[in-house]
Amino acid sequence: MAGVNKVILLGHLGADPEVKYLEGDKVVANLSLATSEAYQDRNGNRVEQTEWHDLELWDQQAKIAEKYLKKGSQIYVEGKIKSDKWTDEQGQNRKKMKIRVLSFTMVGGKPEGMPGAPAAPAASGAMPSPSPATAPMVSLDEGEDDLPF
Repeated sequence: MAGVNKVILLGHLGADPEVKYLEGDKVVANLSLATSEAYQDRNGNRVEQTEWHDLELWDQQAKIAEKYLKKGSQIYVEGKIKSDKWTDEQGQNRKKMKIRVLSFTMVGGKPEGMPGAPAAPAASGAMPSPSPATAPMVSLDEGEDDLPF
């Protein structure tokens, strides 16, 4: 039986993208994405937790990220978990988990410093997914009688 490896994240960039141009017109961008959640602990105090995710974008997505994304940009990401294994200079085996981005959508306003910039397209290696910004809003009022179920 085949498995599923899918990640969906919505968060803010912790730094500008780090973009590297490699041989053969290959481009890679590395980003750091913060996702946060808040809850109340047993004493009623608000606790906020932030998780940091390392993202990897390739080729056209990397070029779009370099052009449009800045520290603080909010993005919606779909991808898969990948792991890198290597031996460091001290001979220790290392492993790092990252998210290989398959598609992303910029959410929120235009990046600062780009007042007249047109909105950039969603970056995807396949068919674009509906973004949270363009997905239809569904609202159910308690007095609504014509529910489809």
